[in-house]
Amino acid sequence: MPAHRLISLAEAVRRYTRDGMQYASGAALPIGSDAIVFGRELLRQRRSKLHAIFHCNSQQLNLLAAAGAVDKAECGFSGLEVFGFANGLRRAVESGQTALEDYSNLAMALRLLGGALNWPFVPATVNIGSDIQHRSAFAPEDYPATTKIPTVTDPFSGREIGAFSPLRPELAAIHVSLADPQGNAIMLGSEWSRFELSRAAGKVILIADAIVDGACMLQFPNLVRIPDILVEAVVYHPFAAWPQSSPGWYDADEAHMLHMNQALATAEGTAQYLNEFVYGVNSLDDYLARIGDDVRARLSATATGFLLDPFRQWIKTPEQVAALLAHTPETHA
Repeated sequence: MPAHRLISLAEAVRRYTRDGMQYASGAALPIGSDAIVFGRELLRQRRSKLHAIFHCNSQQLNLLAAAGAVDKAECGFSGLEVFGFANGLRRAVESGQTALEDYSNLAMALRLLGGALNWPFVPATVNIGSDIQHRSAFAPEDYPATTKIPTVTDPFSGREIGAFSPLRPELAAIHVSLADPQGNAIMLGSEWSRFELSRAAGKVILIADAIVDGACMLQFPNLVRIPDILVEAVVYHPFAAWPQSSPGWYDADEAHMLHMNQALATAEGTAQYLNEFVYGVNSLDDYLARIGDDVRARLSATATGFLLDPFRQWIKTPEQVAALLAHTPETHA
């Protein structure tokens, strides 16, 4: 076992991603925890032709699609709740650049469960008899679609039901509230199938708002929903879900949520946003400076801060994390 699994964000993308891969991110509501910063780094390293899997759309998928990095996407809900429809994703789909395969949120959860359990298919009693079943963006000329949710016969009742294909993404970048250097993780707030995604994906990278001592995980073993045995690497990155929220750490940046979605509505706005908040960011300090000290202080004054109280004694300082990163193992397979 390596001394730790901590690596930089840039190294995680360089080492574990490639053009054309099936990439999943996890995972809360459209305004909740998601590894958005990982998507920014994918664009900095010019990854393209991604097949994106998102239980629920977020500003990450919105940004990746707007920037032209996504050829295919599978998603349960494609809006941004109170912030409107995802303008970048809509523009990519309407232009024909991105094929968006639509499922319900329950269907996505079941498909991730099927992947986690290594099922050949997932029995489906939802999405049946609707255009979710009959229309396929991956086979647009096939109506009613026969390969998206085919019918099978229940061997016990003889009833015809649907069959979902299990989700087994090549890589999942999963946002977590706390991780230890080995890759054990605690998630605060709604999980949105991050537990199942961590078991379904071929490889898992944790994007953590904070690093804690391993003693924290020993104190709360029942809260360790993602154990180190599943994890390839851990990336320390405060405000990794910004402009979305991370329960306990920070609220959603509503002003930037609106600004970002408005910018992604046009090619010109997207280019400007990328230059300012993606290509123009070269370090963690630079990233935090782009958010702004005042904004970070305001967002961090969250009413959910008490959720961190049981864990605060084990949270490592940025300097302690930097010391670990200075002794990063050469490889971890």
